[in-house]
Amino acid sequence: MHRVVGRLISHTMFIETETTPNPATLKFLPGQEVMPSGTRDFANPEAAEVSPLAQAIFDTGEVVNVFFGGDFVSVTAAPGADWSALKPQVVSVLLDHFVSAAPLFASSGANGISVPEESIDMVVEDDPANADIVGQIHELLETRVRPAVAGDGGDIVYRGYKDGVVYLAMQGACAGCPSSTATLKHGIEGLLKHYVPEVVEVRAA
Repeated sequence: MHRVVGRLISHTMFIETETTPNPATLKFLPGQEVMPSGTRDFANPEAAEVSPLAQAIFDTGEVVNVFFGGDFVSVTAAPGADWSALKPQVVSVLLDHFVSAAPLFASSGANGISVPEESIDMVVEDDPANADIVGQIHELLETRVRPAVAGDGGDIVYRGYKDGVVYLAMQGACAGCPSSTATLKHGIEGLLKHYVPEVVEVRAA
């Protein structure tokens, strides 16, 4: 008679962290998907009420912004906060969430992939006559700009186009970053003006 001995292998999860161009923001990578599609920005605890994970991160007490990307979470510390003390707290919250496979949003089902709609406040309403121009702007943002910005732990959100001016909002690590103005004016504005001649300026919304 053969006896089969089973061996239990425990899988340890690691949360990697990366610095971002914004010294107040750290990027946390759980090694798995965070958002199934798109991104989500939580600018205050009230906005985080739809997500138990974002709410738990705010509950650490020294956080002013939480941002969900495709495979990362960016957390911005309050002015004067000590990252050496805050970082372990955030890592602990993230570990608890991902190890337990809890839903990302309160309205989610068991698989946690249902994402509540986020209202987008447009600075100006797009004129249907500019549909071709707006389409080109969206394509460039999706293919050239947003992937690069995601690498820095943030996102760029389109807020409208009128009279040659493109309105964009910075989110995540990009919001409040000292280099965000340079990114908008010298990076994104130059790119859009090169490929879309009708664009004359990019403004922060």
